[in-house]
Amino acid sequence: MRLFKQKKTHYQYNPDTLNFEKVSRTVKDTVYLFFRHLTTGVALGIAIFFGMSYFIDSPTAKQLKKENRLQQTQYEVLSFQLEEAQRVLDNIQQRDEDLYRAIFQAESIPMSIRKAGFGGSDRYQRLKESTNSDLVVFTTKKIDLLRKQLYIESNSLDELVTLGKSQKERNVCIPAIQPVANKDLKRISAGFGMRIDPIYRVPRFHSGMDFSAKTGTEIYATGEGSVVFASWKQGYGKCIIIDHGFGYETLYGHMSKFKKRVGQKVTRGEVIGEVGSTGKSTGSHLHYEVRFHDRPQNPIHYYYKDLTPDQYDQMVQIAENRGQVMD
Repeated sequence: MRLFKQKKTHYQYNPDTLNFEKVSRTVKDTVYLFFRHLTTGVALGIAIFFGMSYFIDSPTAKQLKKENRLQQTQYEVLSFQLEEAQRVLDNIQQRDEDLYRAIFQAESIPMSIRKAGFGGSDRYQRLKESTNSDLVVFTTKKIDLLRKQLYIESNSLDELVTLGKSQKERNVCIPAIQPVANKDLKRISAGFGMRIDPIYRVPRFHSGMDFSAKTGTEIYATGEGSVVFASWKQGYGKCIIIDHGFGYETLYGHMSKFKKRVGQKVTRGEVIGEVGSTGKSTGSHLHYEVRFHDRPQNPIHYYYKDLTPDQYDQMVQIAENRGQVMD
């Protein structure tokens, strides 16, 4: 016995007749109802899907978030370690400048070079597409700057090691005695710095020290080196310049006689000439200069093999009290 499903009959209330009347559904109505229910169902399904996706993570999303948090933590730890390394490097750089380079009298490395960054705006462009891009770029910049500073500091320490190995030779070459016999310090007539010009009577910079002495008094090389100039020099008269290496030169002016010529080697304490009054001079004396990388230095700091601490203090006072130069 077969059972047939009876088609459901729909009625609609008619307020005019006050009766329920049978509704005849057309094919159009049936299609419309079908698509309406289908659209509603699809929309509801999409809404449920996105709602579930937003509030409830899938296993894959949970794993990705976990890995992302771990990566962020690792970068933060790395950033902290880089800051610690930077502080250590800053301390080494400071000691390099204030201690090691001062001891060996090496040229300073400007901070503009030590701390210089990298050029190019596209250097980190590829990193901006990664997860946690800001943190990645920031950390990478730190690493690059640290690596560059380490390279510069490594070269600096190599230079200092070379200077340290040559210190024995350097000690022999650097000016370290007075250029004339002056045990009682009575021959100092003018010091380094602003002094009164003896001819024009105006203040001017005096780039050396003047030692008053009789014409013919012997002049000594103050360090080992080579004579690179022995001739007449404007303002200095008869003049000898010795290159001591390591950036040092000494100049001896207003001489009356040369005892060395260009190209000859000299040792500390060797006689190179005699005192005179040639060139722009108001009396018999020696004008003596020490230059480091072509910059004049105060010669008073280069007599450490000649003076005791007390004599050094005395010389400083004498040199400071001499207001007028002899050249």
